[in-house]
Amino acid sequence: MKQEMLRSRVKGFLDVKGRKIVNGDGEEILLTGWGLGNWLLCEGYMWLGNGYERFDRPRRIEAVIEELTGREYAAGFWKRFRGTYIAEEDIRYIAGLGYNSIRIPINSRLFMTEEPGEILFLEEGFALLDRCLSWCKKYGLYAFLDLHGAPGGQTGANIDDSIDDMPRLLLDQDCFDKGIALWREIASRYKDEWIVGGYDLLNEPIRPKRTESDPDVDYLLPRLQEFYEKAIAAVREVDKRHLFTLEGHHWATDTSVFHKKYDDKMVIHFHRYGCLPDLSGYQEFTELSERLDCPLWLGETGESVIEWYTAMYPLAAELSIGYNIWPYKKMECVNSPCSVKKPKDWELLTDYARQGKNPGYRKAREILEEYLENIKLSNCTLHPEVTWAAFRQPGCVIRGTDFDQFPGKGISFSGLRREDNIYKYRMGTGMEIRNRFPDCRQGFGFDSKWKRFVLVLGEKEFACYSLFDIKEGSGIRIHLFANADSEVVVFEGDRELGSCKLKAGDERQEIGPFSLTQAPESTLRIETVCGEVEIEDIITM
Repeated sequence: MKQEMLRSRVKGFLDVKGRKIVNGDGEEILLTGWGLGNWLLCEGYMWLGNGYERFDRPRRIEAVIEELTGREYAAGFWKRFRGTYIAEEDIRYIAGLGYNSIRIPINSRLFMTEEPGEILFLEEGFALLDRCLSWCKKYGLYAFLDLHGAPGGQTGANIDDSIDDMPRLLLDQDCFDKGIALWREIASRYKDEWIVGGYDLLNEPIRPKRTESDPDVDYLLPRLQEFYEKAIAAVREVDKRHLFTLEGHHWATDTSVFHKKYDDKMVIHFHRYGCLPDLSGYQEFTELSERLDCPLWLGETGESVIEWYTAMYPLAAELSIGYNIWPYKKMECVNSPCSVKKPKDWELLTDYARQGKNPGYRKAREILEEYLENIKLSNCTLHPEVTWAAFRQPGCVIRGTDFDQFPGKGISFSGLRREDNIYKYRMGTGMEIRNRFPDCRQGFGFDSKWKRFVLVLGEKEFACYSLFDIKEGSGIRIHLFANADSEVVVFEGDRELGSCKLKAGDERQEIGPFSLTQAPESTLRIETVCGEVEIEDIITM
């Protein structure tokens, strides 16, 4: 991986230098990491409660568990859950995978009471946070503190634990004041803690209008600006050193709130899900970064097929944008590093949340006891291939369309012909991307439709693909289609790995395997000597 991404860069308070984030030694650091979703703020979909209104956010999940098990058991369950879901071994594991940071989503209800007119802090949340930060310091991970559920809710959706899907933080003065007070308290406690990378003031504030019946809350944008201004001022009364990462509204995708620089140590924080993994996903924010002379952070992203990771995150690194993928651990998944095994009879709980039959106290407690065991790292299913994809290391699959975009035409791709690209049309590459599988149903939905596309290489055209951390014994295989009798040659840097002659046909063909040289980074080059081929993917091993 790039030197700027190494954990050896984790040292000292983070700062900004123009459009770069730098460490205590003034070295640029590209943040790479995972969000610890579902730990201090649970989300129903991570409990396989998709679409179940009574099981979609923390306060409702808590209510269902109390109904099923009783108040005393439920109170003990949550203490054990929060003490187990993220433990020292989880932080050690994330660091061991090669990441350099984490993002910790917090729910204000664990840190302060909701009592109207009162500012009263709770030690439970701070104790959990303190323990996690001690592990981060031990294993070398910057931790970003993310107010995912502000008092009253800042989004107006399940993800902020709001009561009525309205952003009460920005509507009710008491909630607003509590949010400011909470950030001042956090800053006063962690002002001298360098392992805290920065303060993520609000996660995804002000949702868009999602349905016809949804109230439109975009008029609250000036109130969001006011919150940022007052929260930053309150923090700066006690803490002059930490970074702020600020998000726009509409799921942290809109740039409207960034009409000015709110603080000299400000980072523009944006989210990306379900977009084509090319420059079009970054362009609006890179232009904003240049205009304000601020660093960028792709602070939440993921939840896709992992080939999307192989395209999206190396491109972010080339643009000097760090990223934090969501989430590190959830139930029955293949696109996070850590998958929790579903307990036996789990559906009895989720069915009850959907107005089903109550399984009874004894059975409900039995299911939850198994869940508490299953969330331990030692009992989870681990997916190292997710990290191979994110870092583009051997073991990943590189789609043919995801060739290197830098340093550009004539170096990393040919761009000799055609202007009518379906995909990557904004890149100005001149390469042809063809829809080879119009009826394909691969992946998780709209965000993986790009998997239908192949890269067309005509005579004398080529494309390059970067691969990192190549170990001894690594190799590649290439899947492609020959539209005419063709010859393809494959290089690793300047070294020819081999050439293959292909007969025209409709069936997918494979060339290789080709052995790779051990190296921190290699550039693979596929060139068509004659004919025309469609590159589907490169399987790295």
